[in-house]
Amino acid sequence: MRIGFVGAGRMGLPMVRRLAAAGHEVRVMVRRSEVRDVVTEAGARAVHTSAEAAAGASVVLMCLFSDDQVREVCLDGELSAAMAPGSILALHTTGDPRTAHAVAAQAVSHAVRVADAPVSGGPHDIAAGALTVFLGADDETAADLRPVLSAYADPILHVGALGAGQRVKLVNNALFAAQAGLVAAAVRLASQLGVTEAALLSALPHASSSGRVVTSIAAKKSVTEFGDAVGEFLRKDVAVVRALTAELGGSLGVLDAAISAAPFGRDDNAAARISTP
Repeated sequence: MRIGFVGAGRMGLPMVRRLAAAGHEVRVMVRRSEVRDVVTEAGARAVHTSAEAAAGASVVLMCLFSDDQVREVCLDGELSAAMAPGSILALHTTGDPRTAHAVAAQAVSHAVRVADAPVSGGPHDIAAGALTVFLGADDETAADLRPVLSAYADPILHVGALGAGQRVKLVNNALFAAQAGLVAAAVRLASQLGVTEAALLSALPHASSSGRVVTSIAAKKSVTEFGDAVGEFLRKDVAVVRALTAELGGSLGVLDAAISAAPFGRDDNAAARISTP
């Protein structure tokens, strides 16, 4: 199957490798020469524009960092117009669900289907074919996407209609950040009790309080190191969920307090940077 790809970065490049290894013909939009060489070595074809990547593709996958980047490529560019009628544009970027709806509203005039497919996991999960995908789409589109996404994802969780994938991912990341905040609070408590952070983090992964966040922080050997590693991504997503929830008149409740306890918990400028469709 011919696949178009936009966003061959930290997460996107291993996706491209898995897609090419699965026998798909992959065309990747590339702007930097060093990325072009890596994409070619991965077995894909590097092209200059998103329209070139999309031409003749059955599925176009987008793995950009932010909503602003998605909107720039999808709404301000010629991507939808270059796609074939009936083809699918799947958005791996975590962001505001309203962005997915805005992209779909434009794409419908070209008979292009849109799905939001944010992911949970890292490059190592992609390399193992074990990335988690929260898929928001109608039943037919979800079924048509599975053979492509299965090149690097398992499980692929169809959680509802368009936008549902983003909503589930935002809740997931809010909970993930809150759990990290609780670990940070536990480290402070341990210090008050005379236990070092190193000693605590070496013990907790083996105890009843363990979980993915605890083991991830323990692997980094400190809450601060973990915050430095994931803060850029989590601040962006937490800002989105805070802004969206506030607009709907809701509240994150105790999650908000726990998130704020994390070293990356609050970035008040991030909320102001969110683009509202």
